[in-house]
Amino acid sequence: MKLGARILKTGIAITLSILLANILQLPSPVFAAIAAVFAMQPSIYRSYLTVLEQVQANIIGAVLAIVFVLIFGNNPFIIGLTAVIVIAINLKLRIENTIGLALVTVIAIMESTSDQFVIFAIIRFLTIMLGVLSAFIVNLVFIPPKYETKLYYKIVDTTEEIIKWIRINIRQASDYTLLKEDIERIKEKMNKMELFFTFYKEERIYRKKRVFVKSRKLVLFRQMIVTTTRALETLKLLHRLEHDMHHMPKTFQHLIKSEVECLLTYHEQLMLKFVGKIKTQFSETMANEACTSKRALINNFMKYKLFEDEEENKMVYHLFPLVSATIEYSEQLEHLDKLIDSFHHYHKEDNAFDIQEKQESE
Repeated sequence: MKLGARILKTGIAITLSILLANILQLPSPVFAAIAAVFAMQPSIYRSYLTVLEQVQANIIGAVLAIVFVLIFGNNPFIIGLTAVIVIAINLKLRIENTIGLALVTVIAIMESTSDQFVIFAIIRFLTIMLGVLSAFIVNLVFIPPKYETKLYYKIVDTTEEIIKWIRINIRQASDYTLLKEDIERIKEKMNKMELFFTFYKEERIYRKKRVFVKSRKLVLFRQMIVTTTRALETLKLLHRLEHDMHHMPKTFQHLIKSEVECLLTYHEQLMLKFVGKIKTQFSETMANEACTSKRALINNFMKYKLFEDEEENKMVYHLFPLVSATIEYSEQLEHLDKLIDSFHHYHKEDNAFDIQEKQESE
């Protein structure tokens, strides 16, 4: 079993919230712990936004709970009605992520029947806010997430897996069912990659000089994701059109396979070039080979689509999406190559990636 940083931080936040509640002699520290669980977020920026939203939502919940108890009492129907109103207000304010903790605040306050109800309600509210603050402190201080590192390794791992499967497929060595299942799993990894990109994009930069560097990195990472997406589309089409490919002329099959293999090698070289592990001149040679193969692929496809046999024509037309995807993949690789060159060429002293060892990033 693997424990991630967020799991550990949640445990630390629960411990901290209970300890602080005990030190401040607040009753029912369990509510602080519950609030800490709700407030834990995957990034510092989202944790900051959560604090702001939770303050709003819990003030709304606490105020409505106090007012309804003072006017109508704490009948179970009144508690349910208050909860409905709190949910409606939070939805109207578009802070629906805070509904859970706001309802905890409502229930925690309205369950009291003491004479000093208002004082009790304020203490309960402060106890819950203590839990929210504890989660923010833990997220800020303990194991701050390095999404630049996480994003880089997620892109590398996903790209390598796609390239591996494409190579197996063009050698006709892949199992159809197994590859279909793995494509679905790769799609989930792509979604995780997009999530990491969003988290990285949300990370705040406060030095103006670093803001421009961050913008250049975002453009580069976005293009890497787009290129990996095109590689996945190529894999999906190779998998779906595997039967049609076998019935094409050998020369055409060889042309597609050689072009795809050239693009895979080009992609691998660009990933190495991205972190400065390959000479620029070598990648330029790969780019020229990819462009030449792309033109040859287009010319041959135009030639083979002129078969007199109608069945052969249909088969060629079925392969058009694959040819199109291969060309698109090639163009995205060329664009990525230009972006990497631009990134490393200008402002070299600033364009340093903060990528740690893989073990530390997980």
